[in-house]
Amino acid sequence: MRPNRRAFMIGASALVATPDVSWAAHALNVASDWSLATADVDTDVAPRALELVHGRAPEGLAGSLYRNGPAKFRRPGGAATHWFDGDGMMRRFRIQDGQANLAARFADTPKRRQESRLDAMVMPGFGTAADPRAELGGPDDANAANTSVIPVGDAVWALWEGGSPLAMDADSLATRDFVTLRPDLKAMPFLAHPRIEPDGRIWNLGMSGNRAIVWRLASDGALEDAQLIDLPRASYVHDFTATARHLVIVLQPWVQIRDVMPVSHSYDWRPEAGTQVLIVDKADLSRRRVVELEAFGFFHLGDAWETADGEIRFDVCAHRDMSFAATGASNLLNGQSSGARPAELALAVLPLNGPGRLERTGVAAEFPRGLSRLAGEARRFSVHTAGETPGRPLATGVGVTDWSTGRTRTFDFGDGHVVDEMIPVARPGAVHEADAWLLGPTINLKAGVTELHVFDMADVAAGPVATWRADVALPAAFHGNWKAA
Repeated sequence: MRPNRRAFMIGASALVATPDVSWAAHALNVASDWSLATADVDTDVAPRALELVHGRAPEGLAGSLYRNGPAKFRRPGGAATHWFDGDGMMRRFRIQDGQANLAARFADTPKRRQESRLDAMVMPGFGTAADPRAELGGPDDANAANTSVIPVGDAVWALWEGGSPLAMDADSLATRDFVTLRPDLKAMPFLAHPRIEPDGRIWNLGMSGNRAIVWRLASDGALEDAQLIDLPRASYVHDFTATARHLVIVLQPWVQIRDVMPVSHSYDWRPEAGTQVLIVDKADLSRRRVVELEAFGFFHLGDAWETADGEIRFDVCAHRDMSFAATGASNLLNGQSSGARPAELALAVLPLNGPGRLERTGVAAEFPRGLSRLAGEARRFSVHTAGETPGRPLATGVGVTDWSTGRTRTFDFGDGHVVDEMIPVARPGAVHEADAWLLGPTINLKAGVTELHVFDMADVAAGPVATWRADVALPAAFHGNWKAA
């Protein structure tokens, strides 16, 4: 089905809602031990060298780790009320010749420019209602460009989920412009979690109720195809996954019941509906089947793969419900406990016929990742964060789960750190899957700074093989990707 932008897009009027923002209630009253994770950054961070404080840089590791996440939530004239709605800041950790440096710049979006002028957070978002002062002509006026990042050519694309990718210079991090993949598809939604095949081809979705646009791009970002598909229901979809042959779209029972803003107010938790998984043939999007699973909520999936008998498997960080999205992330922004249980790592198994099953591990985990060269192919390992507890939101450690043995090995920094997503990077010439490094930052809460760590994936429990320390603390980011030098 050929996409129709006018029919697909949410009208601008739906973006405007009655404000529910009180600066007094949402000011800098953060007193929690993890408050640096949601603290405000006022300006860009100029390039600076990091200090090596532990170990030594692994030989052959050279490139840039890009990470994206919200870094400005509060202004005197009004504040965001949800963690997902802060202004996006692109971070670049560059490793070269054993040295590391850091730079960070805000995405220069229409949202940020307007709110800087008003000195107030006025745009609607995932969990923040619009202020009457918001000037909205379309989704990209509210685009925070704050969730994820993929390198494309000499740029990095800062991704949201309700609008266009925002191109930023891969070296200077200067903002270029929103990416229009085709003139008649300008400002169509583009999820923050594309699936990238080993040869660089990019698959992604854009969501609108019970329909999705399926994007297929070449490795240089050029549009190859865009088609609309119907979905069995209008579930919240933040992430999807893919095998070499199929797109795998998980439809959780957090279902869109109404068309309102902010987005989180549109959904109700309906566990009686269970979870449905729509499997779509990449070669022919009309060839689809649905597999039933037990009810669970989720934000993030790992790459999927198929067994010799056609069974599809993928890792998921499964939530009991979506209370974190609905209310917990707002609590977190205000220095309170989220009130939500941590997600649990599980393996979803989808047979060719009949219902699927969820094989739970009992391991608290988020942000599952695998090696990019194995995307869509069979693999043993999942890399993920670890250590979160109901009384201590946000991860304190990193884990590697081996699906062939069911064993999880972890390293925990303790409550003095907030751990971001870790990215596996294959060593040059690597043959074995575990012959890789894990890269990612933490916030050292005691020192009040950001640190960058490198682990040996085969021995993560031994702790970092190298740690660099910055002289600044950046708030927690959501997602990142590595670009080799």
